[in-house]
Amino acid sequence: MRTNRRTLTLVAGAATAVLALTACGGGSDPLEEDTGGDTTAASDAIVVGSQAYYSNEIIAEIYAQALEAEGLTVERNFSIGQRDAYMPALEEGEVQVFPEYTGNLLQFFDPETTATSPDDVYAALTEALPDGLTVLEQSPATDQDSYTVTAQFAQDQGLTTIADLADASEDLVLGGPAELEQRPYGPKGLKEVYGVDVSFEATGDTTVQDLVAGTVNVANVFSADPRIQTEDLVTLEDPEGLFLASNVVPLVSDDVADQVADVLDPVSAALTPEGLVELNVASTVDQQSPEDIAAKWLADNDLA
Repeated sequence: MRTNRRTLTLVAGAATAVLALTACGGGSDPLEEDTGGDTTAASDAIVVGSQAYYSNEIIAEIYAQALEAEGLTVERNFSIGQRDAYMPALEEGEVQVFPEYTGNLLQFFDPETTATSPDDVYAALTEALPDGLTVLEQSPATDQDSYTVTAQFAQDQGLTTIADLADASEDLVLGGPAELEQRPYGPKGLKEVYGVDVSFEATGDTTVQDLVAGTVNVANVFSADPRIQTEDLVTLEDPEGLFLASNVVPLVSDDVADQVADVLDPVSAALTPEGLVELNVASTVDQQSPEDIAAKWLADNDLA
């Protein structure tokens, strides 16, 4: 539209163009209004991104709606991909708010890290981040490796933590992907850290099914897996930090950190491990949209 008007100006003369612009713009220059409006919108909008993963997109939508509830303008850039795809966008400021996971993010920047506990991982992460990026308060909610049992087995054996497995009255069979047998948190780690002896069964994609069926009685399951709720499973606590903690945390650009922290820190505090599982169930089982899931969660927690 601007190119056409400038062409008319050259053809018809300055006086005609001024009259035409006055008639179209109600006494103001629409070129100045358009340019100014576009610049303001672009500079004011906070861009929230997400991975191409339903659970991460739900959290991103929660962030976006919480910010909008406080009167902030938000642009969504969801389903970007994995870290090698979205991290450059964050470092360049094209995306400014992103739901992340402390342990996995720390390993991205510091593959040799030895931190495992939530506090140690968070502290190491704040040091490892590149200039221009920061993390806000981490959430109790996690999406990480865990050892999980059925609720019935936990009740029968009095299990709350991984350490309790050492006193189990039954022989323990650990199920998980084949590579778990050689991982530092596999059978060797269980013995060294918790004094727990297990035999190992490579169950792969059928790990949860095998746990429910009783083929194995301890399983390596991600802590936010919706089947923890739908199959009545219990994630055992890990007080000694056998697993790398990976708590949900907002990763944000320094230039918006002060603006969004007061909104997102309460969101992080309210998001529990069980709550994250429920959000994932709403997506995978109930087939609700991220928008509806986020709106309900924010309302239920008095955050919108």
